Amino acid sequence: MNHTAALVSLATSIPPYQFHQKQILQAAHDLLADRYPQFETLSSLFANTGIRHRYGVKPIEWYLERRGWPERTQAFLEGAESLFLDVARKAIGRADLAAGDIDTVVTVCSTGIATPTLEARVAGKLGLRSDVSRVPIFGLGCAGGVSGLSIASRLAQARPGTNVLLVALELCTLAVRHDELTKANIVAASLFGDGAAAVVLRAGDGGATRIEATGEKLWPDTLDIMGWSVDPEGFGVIFQRTIPDFVAEHFGPAVIEMLSRMKLSAGDIDRFICHPGGTKVIAALERALSLDQGTLDHEREVIADYGNMSAPTVLFVLERAMERGLPARSLLTALGPGFTASCVALRHAA
Repeated sequence: MNHTAALVSLATSIPPYQFHQKQILQAAHDLLADRYPQFETLSSLFANTGIRHRYGVKPIEWYLERRGWPERTQAFLEGAESLFLDVARKAIGRADLAAGDIDTVVTVCSTGIATPTLEARVAGKLGLRSDVSRVPIFGLGCAGGVSGLSIASRLAQARPGTNVLLVALELCTLAVRHDELTKANIVAASLFGDGAAAVVLRAGDGGATRIEATGEKLWPDTLDIMGWSVDPEGFGVIFQRTIPDFVAEHFGPAVIEMLSRMKLSAGDIDRFICHPGGTKVIAALERALSLDQGTLDHEREVIADYGNMSAPTVLFVLERAMERGLPARSLLTALGPGFTASCVALRHAA
């Protein structure tokens, strides 16, 4: 019996409110142009993201008012619980399981604070067993989809036959800020959306797509590249360096290093499935991985349709790749705060 973990099912979910990129630009202009002289210069960011539309847990009017921690947290709890239930039910149903069959729940989320954690809050409505193992993970940011899959796969492998549910859920829009007039906040407003993805994993008799190996790389002295600051208003986004430049310079060697630890090389990978941070990041990934421009097509489609949803985004890309037929070996990659790279090698038996 093969005791590596397999993907039994994958599901994605988005909240109810759709925002067109032009609509968000207009709202940002109305709010910021008079107060922030650099806004007109930075407004071109909205057109250059490659995003057509995104989704949020609140109607656009909600984001136009000043919000503090209590309101943001209330919106997070309501929105996250609803999205968690929807995506978990889809993934469990597609695995031909009931919620009572889930043995472990791994929850990845970095855009809100909940104690008790999200899976505990929805356990009753979802129908989880009282002895379910809960593994909530905070702080992985955009790397969370891949790192979460890596952690969930190891938990499944440690107990063959058990069902592990991974839920990666982020409500990035709730961190929108118009009290702090910074380039980082304009970049965030132009890029981020809300969404969730869920995967059921099982070792032993799981299915055709298996987690072959995993790897991580943490760069020293890079804490300032990406993260949150915390202040009385809420989370504040940190983007201190240009991420595309860092990716173009450092990501290729990091992938080769991680692959070598897996006893693989770049030539063994039939397809790269990457977290698309934005169009400039996608172009930098293609350069770093020596791919022809345009190769990361699913990534560009997902960014266009949903924006950057942080952790779950790469699983939306994986869903598209699976729908169109996975090759024998693919490599999921993502970058996130730390600054860190995470990758998962998938082996698919057609």
